[in-house]
Amino acid sequence: MTKADVVNSISKSTGLDKSSVLATVEAFMDTVMTAMNGGENVYLRGFGSFVVKKRAAKAARDIQNDTTIIIPERYVPTFKPSQYFAEKLRISLQGK
Repeated sequence: MTKADVVNSISKSTGLDKSSVLATVEAFMDTVMTAMNGGENVYLRGFGSFVVKKRAAKAARDIQNDTTIIIPERYVPTFKPSQYFAEKLRISLQGK
């Protein structure tokens, strides 16, 4: 499902025009990204959590040069679905 599909679906179910829905969806995404860039986690009760996780530095192999390289520590965005979300998904996928 693409962003356009999400906008169309919300527009149909709410009766709002697509441009308003698009602006709202983009504002939501921007708010989440801004918060996470600031190191904040975003918790949406009943849906899930957008969490910033720290990945430790690690050694890896450069196969072409047969050398070891160090990948520095970094922060990555993750999504953890709520228990309710996960249960709904499990139930809906069992029927397929």
